[in-house]
Amino acid sequence: MEREPAESRPREFETGPDGLGELRGELIALAERITTEDRRIATRIPYLSISRYSGSMPPIPVVMAPAFCLVLQGAKKLQAGQAVMNAGPGSFLASLVDLPGFAQVDGATPDSPYIGLRMDFTTDEIAAVMAEAGIQVKPRDAGAGMGAFVGRADAALLRLFARLLRLHLEKPEAEARFLASLLKREMMYHLLTGDDGHLFIQRALFDRQEGIGPVIAWIKTHFTRPFAVEELAKSFNMSASGLHHKFKAVTGMGPLRYQKQLRLQEARRLMLGGTADATNAAAEVGYESLSQFTREYRRLFGRPPLQDIKALQAGSAANALAELLSASRGN
Repeated sequence: MEREPAESRPREFETGPDGLGELRGELIALAERITTEDRRIATRIPYLSISRYSGSMPPIPVVMAPAFCLVLQGAKKLQAGQAVMNAGPGSFLASLVDLPGFAQVDGATPDSPYIGLRMDFTTDEIAAVMAEAGIQVKPRDAGAGMGAFVGRADAALLRLFARLLRLHLEKPEAEARFLASLLKREMMYHLLTGDDGHLFIQRALFDRQEGIGPVIAWIKTHFTRPFAVEELAKSFNMSASGLHHKFKAVTGMGPLRYQKQLRLQEARRLMLGGTADATNAAAEVGYESLSQFTREYRRLFGRPPLQDIKALQAGSAANALAELLSASRGN
């Protein structure tokens, strides 16, 4: 493995308070052998991507898909509703449901860029590992909140990520993909049996059949269709107040606001990609009134649609924004 000279590595990785600075430094060196570009790139590993940005980015509206994001350098912030989650070096941000919110990269400079590793997963994969390994984790009150949380990576997890990056660098693609599928199961087993295991499974599994998970999945699939909360609750054998309370506990917002953000995010993606103008995008995501679409779009993104898309296309952040928007959509 090639390693950069110790004197060139960021000081924070030499003397980390958790004693894991050297491991993070090695991961950064491996990541920068793969890319030194400011963007999010896919690796040979189907579920693994690397994000690198040499400057801080303002809050960007996204829809976080179920994923595990390990921060190696810099910081990442996610705001969903009133909840704010901050992940610094050595921390991870795990999203267990499709979660609309605002993502932000901070503390990044050309000399010390933000570097993060992202592992995508599904609730079915979590369930399979739990069943085959016989893992039993009881729910705790501490895990009854948001469908996303921040945790701390230990040495074993960092070493597993290092093995994944070495597969990309050192093995043929077919071999890398096969061995990575085994490593993913090992990583998920480690996460499920670690200190944060109950947080991984409570929203992904305990709510899956009887809780709010099926409601979230329905809205995501049918976000262009209008619905009344009362009717939605009835179809899932809940009261309207019970549905609203559970839904807000997981996503930080009510069902109608959740649907609205999905609609507006998709409309922005369509316009930014050049496949629709404001009128067509509004109709495609379910708006019957262009004026209502424009009003709600401006409230979320800060500018009316035409001005917003022109500003994004003219600005240097357009490519990064497009990548984040596309990356935030589920696999």
